[in-house]
Amino acid sequence: MTTHVETRYSTHPDDVQHYDTAALRKHFHVPSLMKEDEITLCYSHYERMIVGGVVPVKTQVELTPVDQLKSDYFLARRELGVINVGGKGTVTVDDVAYPLGNKEGLYVGMGNKRVTFSSDDASAPARFYINSTPAHHAYPDRHMTLDKCNVLHMGSQATCNERDIYQLLIKGVIETCQLQMGITLLKSGSVWNTMPAHQHDRRMEAYFYFDLAPGQAVCHFMGQPKETRHLWMANEEAVLSPAWSIHSGCGTSNYAFIWSMAGENLDYNDMDKYAPDELR
Repeated sequence: MTTHVETRYSTHPDDVQHYDTAALRKHFHVPSLMKEDEITLCYSHYERMIVGGVVPVKTQVELTPVDQLKSDYFLARRELGVINVGGKGTVTVDDVAYPLGNKEGLYVGMGNKRVTFSSDDASAPARFYINSTPAHHAYPDRHMTLDKCNVLHMGSQATCNERDIYQLLIKGVIETCQLQMGITLLKSGSVWNTMPAHQHDRRMEAYFYFDLAPGQAVCHFMGQPKETRHLWMANEEAVLSPAWSIHSGCGTSNYAFIWSMAGENLDYNDMDKYAPDELR
């Protein structure tokens, strides 16, 4: 088993105004997260969030500590969120097994010493997207399914953004220290997400795009509201969104994405919104 990890440092919005496409992708785009029998991690200095992917095929894969954490085990000072975007699999936390179907989530609290990932069927492996953030308290582990979480029905067909937002790991559904995660599913014919766009200076966010048909792409918009930039995203790729940046996207077809947040508060509605005609 191999663990790959890279570090992304924070950037100032004034500097980003001068970035070309290569620099934008270097600092914010996170490609190739899903590799067979490997763990791929990106350690971000935005709220110290880790984004990653695990695809167990031939063997069980264990989440081991990385040098960036300087800890004896991965969750010594952290909490973890897992959402499966592939076939059926199991996450085992200190000998307790949690079966996860497609689009099911798991919260793993601080202090758990051993976390492993496995697939039920190697021909249709689980594809686990993971997020981890620093924690100060050990909350209980929780398995979450779409039928148990809060659901927001947003947008309309007329504005091409009809979508369902499933709040899986979020205040009011489960207890976490700071990590919040959920899934947004766009209806057929809808392509815009998070429009009107917003930013929240009190927390950062990461998006992971998935269920995108072959040959299709999502154009992810970022930057300050008056200085926007864009990144083209392929299936199963992530993007980091600093507190000073908007986060929105438009696809060449409908798709799904996982959003995750960490920072100052757990108020989902703490957003500074910008109407489409305010953006530049």
